Amino acid sequence: MPEARYGDRLIEYSIEERTGLKSHYIVVEKNHGVILKGTPISEEQANKYILKKARWILDKLNLVESVKEGDIVTGSRILYLGKKYYTEVYFNDSISETRIEFNHSRFRIITGGKKAQKDIQQALDDFFHEKAAEKITPKIEKWSERTGIKYGLLHFRKQTKRWGSCTPRNNIVINTEAIKLPFSLIDYLIVHELCHVKFRNHSKAFWAEVAKYLRNWKELDERMMGMKM
Repeated sequence: MPEARYGDRLIEYSIEERTGLKSHYIVVEKNHGVILKGTPISEEQANKYILKKARWILDKLNLVESVKEGDIVTGSRILYLGKKYYTEVYFNDSISETRIEFNHSRFRIITGGKKAQKDIQQALDDFFHEKAAEKITPKIEKWSERTGIKYGLLHFRKQTKRWGSCTPRNNIVINTEAIKLPFSLIDYLIVHELCHVKFRNHSKAFWAEVAKYLRNWKELDERMMGMKM
């Protein structure tokens, strides 16, 4: 890993080559450290970029090292629809409600007050609930029509142990955290729960029903098991 000396400090950094960028820029992220992004350059040129921003870099390193595990700060990555997006956090004491903005390339969070992290988490929970209802509802309607399996009501709730469930009244409950999954796994979750309308357990008949609509269900099931809520 390249490094640049600034006074008595050595700043280690990595280089992420981005041929499409017109200029170079530096980010400091928890667990990833200092990253110089831009077109390919020599290590000597890279060191010059790092030293030019050395004071700012050291301040940012001190900041990210003091951040508690799980806190959302600038440089955090938020998982959404199977991808992790870079996050920018802005503090504004004059606002009373935390706002979440997403432009399909990064998250922008504007917050304020002494309970910023609690407010950010609540705002993210609200965002995921809204997006889950918006994007998953039409998909389950599509799959219901395609499979011919009718269900009762559809509910979205944040849960810690299940991605989804089917109640005795054939209502489908989807964990709002499911919006973090890629669409392929969201489809698998929907088909899985719809098939539970017909088969309450994981019998051979149940899996045979799932296989009618998703031939690669075994692969999808393994991937699902590896996903964290």
